[in-house]
Amino acid sequence: MVQKTEWRGETPDTPAPDKGSFAGTALTTAHVPAWQRRAHWREALSRTFGAVDISVAREVNSGTIRTAPLGRLQVTTVDGDPLEARRTPRLIAQGEEEQYVVVKLLSKGRGRIEQDTRDLALRQGEVFLYDMARPVRLILPDRFRTKSLVIPRQVLGLSESDLRHITASPMGSDTALGGLLATCLDRLADEAGTYRAHTGESIARNVVDILTVLADERLGRIPTGTPSGDAALLLRIRAFIGRHLPDPDLTPRTIARAHHISVRYLHKLFEREDTTVSRWIQSRRLEACLRDLGGRDNTGLTIAAVAHRWGFTSAAHFSRVFRAAYGMSPSEWRDVPRPDETETEPSWPN
Repeated sequence: MVQKTEWRGETPDTPAPDKGSFAGTALTTAHVPAWQRRAHWREALSRTFGAVDISVAREVNSGTIRTAPLGRLQVTTVDGDPLEARRTPRLIAQGEEEQYVVVKLLSKGRGRIEQDTRDLALRQGEVFLYDMARPVRLILPDRFRTKSLVIPRQVLGLSESDLRHITASPMGSDTALGGLLATCLDRLADEAGTYRAHTGESIARNVVDILTVLADERLGRIPTGTPSGDAALLLRIRAFIGRHLPDPDLTPRTIARAHHISVRYLHKLFEREDTTVSRWIQSRRLEACLRDLGGRDNTGLTIAAVAHRWGFTSAAHFSRVFRAAYGMSPSEWRDVPRPDETETEPSWPN
């Protein structure tokens, strides 16, 4: 097995993050005998991103992978020696793990990514995206550092066709919104493990929103360049909703007033997303309750207390909408066996 240690900053055997402080999980080959490192490094990468075949430029290959949860996402920093990693059709067919989309910042080094007939040369500071559900080839010919968001495909909410149009393409790090994503990813990789669960959930939601707007730009759904008007406004509104979920008085009227727009205009913004303001608020509250009811730290809370914590004023109403959303009652979800506490991969109910 790959050596697994709790990361709490600098140790004699593993390099500390380049800035900030990190509290999460580390997979490292530092304590593995030299003749075993290549196999252990492959296992560490496969455990983090999904099964891959790798070839390396030297007989002894080593590195460190640091991970931390961010809501339902996973933030990952990889420091390693030169390598080539392939996700082949055979490995995809054999894999039983949930499929993920990876958004990656090449923080150090250079490289190349191939997917969906595209071949992208990567420079330091480039942000790009690839889909682990389809064949992909990543070449990193120098000592490198990458910082990634590992996102369950269903969280990103893009169709198969949309994903195929944006994989192995630069995410516009030189644009205002692309630069914001690069900066966020760089910072999150160093600090994700220090956030409280609720804070991490809100940040994850906002990062996914930024990524969604970037994807819409690439797909020609909104004008390119600096995000203006509705796209940026909707990002701010979603962030506002995330911060005020516990408030039972969070309504379209209070949201519109806080953003100096009419209620009618607010509804139009969400209509373009094929949802309503109230449905969006309820979905975010249900997700927060789902997380809390499944958390080991909240076993002493009643179901009604969890519902009240996230803005539901009626326990009966909460139970009805929870069952409608997830196919089971809140008490049934609470009784579902949980994975081991050391597991860091984000999980979703079936």
